[in-house]
Amino acid sequence: MSLPKTLADDVAKNLVMVARLIDEEPERAYAYSKIALRLASRVAAVREAGGFAAYANQKYSEALAEFRAARRMSGSVELWPVMADCERGLGRPEKALDMAGAPEVNKLDKAGQVEMRLVAAGARRDMGQLDAAIVTLQSPELAAGSVQPWTARLRYAYADALLAAGREGEAREWFAKAVEADRDGSTDASDRLAELDGVDFVDALDEEGTDGGDVADEVVATVGTDEVAVKKAAEAEDVEDAADDAKVERDED
Repeated sequence: MSLPKTLADDVAKNLVMVARLIDEEPERAYAYSKIALRLASRVAAVREAGGFAAYANQKYSEALAEFRAARRMSGSVELWPVMADCERGLGRPEKALDMAGAPEVNKLDKAGQVEMRLVAAGARRDMGQLDAAIVTLQSPELAAGSVQPWTARLRYAYADALLAAGREGEAREWFAKAVEADRDGSTDASDRLAELDGVDFVDALDEEGTDGGDVADEVVATVGTDEVAVKKAAEAEDVEDAADDAKVERDED
């Protein structure tokens, strides 16, 4: 559907703001999406953007309705995985699993199929089926040595499922593999790995505002107690000698 130029420009500006804000400020992105929807609700791209903005704000029923509308208008199946994830968000994991086995999945590209696998594994976990979730994630894409845009998230999901199942050693291995693939920091795999290794990160500022230099001084004072004590003793001896010298001078006067 084509729009008059002025209207198209207004819609485009709002969609740009949705894209800019959706990760960091999802509520503002949602507000811009509502404006775009009021201006051009019969445009598939607008309905899709509205769906993602609602999804980012956990408004799953609204998101699903927008995604369905966008799909009807465009005829594309690319939104199928996120639609299934909306079903999970609405507490219907069984429906998500039904969608994972639907013919539409075969029409998805590789990225879409991996996304569908992630959703299906999440649905299994929602239903308490941890072993089934692990098996669902075991795939050629998981075993592949090459790094693709989905690799880090797939490895992360697999590691997280292993950890939930009590398989800590394997989980650590796959969190490490997720870190290797996570070139843009899309997961917190490095933090999860550090947690498993028992590594604690300390802020440069403590609760009372102590800076790193003060912390370092405290460490020196603690670790080098004997050295500090010797230094203080020497200083005290110097003071005592100076006092004796002063006394001698007074006596001579």
